[in-house]
Amino acid sequence: QVQLVESGGGLVQAGGSLRLSCAASENRASIDAMGWYRQADGKQRELVARITSGGSTTYADSVKGRFTISRDNAKNTMYLQMNSLKPEDTSVYYCYANIGVFGFWGQGTQVTVSS
Repeated sequence: QVQLVESGGGLVQAGGSLRLSCAASENRASIDAMGWYRQADGKQRELVARITSGGSTTYADSVKGRFTISRDNAKNTMYLQMNSLKPEDTSVYYCYANIGVFGFWGQGTQVTVSS
């Protein structure tokens, strides 16, 4: 069982920045990939960014050039740096990790971008 704890959400004006953190209870080296998903009211959960154990990254088209995913193996923590935020980025952001065939989710953190 992997415990994932997100932090860093909040309210920000359009054009501003936030950094989300996801602390994993499991040793980072055992995790195959981690990622950030988001779910806005009335919409399906969608992938925002993903990082593999080898460091390869993938981004949704809507956030490319604005968001950066990274990890600190020593701290078992993953980050999402979000710049140039837009009102349409408003969502609950979830941390995700998979080990083999198992997937684990954090509790989510709210990001609200005002216009």
